[in-house]
Amino acid sequence: MAFALRFFTCLVLTVCIVASVDAAISCGTVVSKLAPCGGYLSKGGAPPKPCCDGVKSLNSMAQTTPDRQAACNCLKSAAKGINPSLASGLPGKCGVSIPYPISMSTNCNNVK
Repeated sequence: MAFALRFFTCLVLTVCIVASVDAAISCGTVVSKLAPCGGYLSKGGAPPKPCCDGVKSLNSMAQTTPDRQAACNCLKSAAKGINPSLASGLPGKCGVSIPYPISMSTNCNNVK
């Protein structure tokens, strides 16, 4: 689990370097909010409450198009290092609806 979390964090931090400077949400914020999800994203099961709290918090922070696009890019990049079906299902498991799928095929530039 520690390896998966470190790998997830490294991928997201890499995206932080290229994320839009206009966005209020940084990849560092995305990493900190989703850090409790590492175990779920590598092994499945039920996401722990701190994970869902982070998902809900991140969703409520993403109020503008640049915020949502930045979060999308961070999530999309992070999905490279984890089980894609677990990543795409995480918002729903936490009772959150987001306007785009967490997938390698998502075009974050089209997120509004």
